[in-house]
Amino acid sequence: MSFLRRTAVAAAAFALAASGTVLGQTPASALENGLLRTPPMGFNNWNSTQCKADFNETMIRGIADIFVSKGLKDAGYTYVNIDDCWALPDRDAKGDLVPDPARFPHGIKALADYVHGKGLKFGIYTSAGTHTCNKAGFPGALGHEQQDANLFASWGVDYLKYDNCNNQGVDAQQRYKAMRDALAKSGRAIAYSICEWGQNKPWTWAAPVGNLWRTTGDISDKWSSMIGKAQANRGLAQYAGPGHWNDPDMLEVGNGGMTAAEYRTHFSLWAMMAAPLLIGSDLRKASDDSFSILKNTDVIALDQDPLGKQATVLRADAGLVVYSKVLANGDRAVALSNETAATATISTTASATGIGSAPSYTLKDLWSKAVRTTSGTISASVPSHATVLYRVSSGTSRYEAEAASLSAGGTVDSNHAGFSGTGFANGANAAGSYVEWQVTGPASALTFGYANGTTATRPVDISVDGTVVATGVPFPPTGAWTTWSTVSRPVALGAGPHTVRLTATTADGPANLDYLDLAS
Repeated sequence: MSFLRRTAVAAAAFALAASGTVLGQTPASALENGLLRTPPMGFNNWNSTQCKADFNETMIRGIADIFVSKGLKDAGYTYVNIDDCWALPDRDAKGDLVPDPARFPHGIKALADYVHGKGLKFGIYTSAGTHTCNKAGFPGALGHEQQDANLFASWGVDYLKYDNCNNQGVDAQQRYKAMRDALAKSGRAIAYSICEWGQNKPWTWAAPVGNLWRTTGDISDKWSSMIGKAQANRGLAQYAGPGHWNDPDMLEVGNGGMTAAEYRTHFSLWAMMAAPLLIGSDLRKASDDSFSILKNTDVIALDQDPLGKQATVLRADAGLVVYSKVLANGDRAVALSNETAATATISTTASATGIGSAPSYTLKDLWSKAVRTTSGTISASVPSHATVLYRVSSGTSRYEAEAASLSAGGTVDSNHAGFSGTGFANGANAAGSYVEWQVTGPASALTFGYANGTTATRPVDISVDGTVVATGVPFPPTGAWTTWSTVSRPVALGAGPHTVRLTATTADGPANLDYLDLAS
């Protein structure tokens, strides 16, 4: 949040096409603090209360209670976060931040303990400047980074939202790296949210600094604001992944300024974009319809998919937008989103999503729960400001690499997040190193899930039943061992059992291999 926003953030001018076989630009290496391997889910009070008197420990305890009683915790919501105005305007004699005794008479540690007692996690807020964004002038952390990080750790804080107000013109990277380093030295694992509003294009530099970064200015509870944030964020897919996420700001679902259809669009697009799902409404007052949106587990599964791919835009034509998201099990999620004032038919095809060739596909509507099949066309009549959201499955059969055979020196590992199944095959670094699957045809294409955290392409020969069918197939760098991609090759595989082997042709060995998909 920033109560007195001083800037407007321009929409990112990216036009990216989804592909199951071609890599986008290489992202920066991620912050490897082991946290937020999927986007954070939880609550933040700012959108509903700002600094009004009802922001206090009674409210926050009540939110934690509702997480449990209403099933939000079971749906995956974890963080209960407080925003600005929790502290007194002055530090104490030791220079420490002091919780406002009127709002938090039992202190922040007691509140964190209460939240932890519910099996949840607790988050707090400050700014990377001399003061926070509220006009009352609460103290920020600039020049006090280690002192404040240590204090937060002593209170049991699990998540820090770090704002951008009153920054005195100090370079953004310098300020945000200072708190990153302070958190690392605090002795506690604290997820780090960079609330820099997208001013200095944090997506280009923040992956090694924070777990998520704001790509936009503050959201408000109206259609134009929400859809503007989606438009600014949706071109940044190449920068997101496990542990490092684009953040178009918090959810407004339940605050009352949009229609139910607009809120479903809001939730759908945030899930497609692998955005944080941080509830910004006062759940003590939320309607049953708001809870049904927030607890749609099929939509949440898209956001929390372990592959960590943000959706890309297949088509954006005069406010009719098609998004496609690659999922860990080989499925695709497709959103048909109507930003216009009139009902319109929006269409795409299964092949455009890169899912591979199949005689038919299963479409599950994640809001109506209706299931149907299609030979390839994905189309719907979409009302104004609504979004139809499908999960698309093909006749693909998946063979996990942890069940494959490896040549000497190869291991099955699980130390790099984002893989499908229970692990991945880490082949020996040697020419001739191989990974071999026993599969059952027929199939028209082979798709290999892989990660290559080096800067060198790792080529392989592909053989079927002992005969090489493709030589020197490149497995390009993915930017990090936690960033997974795919390589596909057509194949004429008859019915019955077959052996598929990938053999490295260089001394680097093969890339880390996650799975083999067969498309019929």
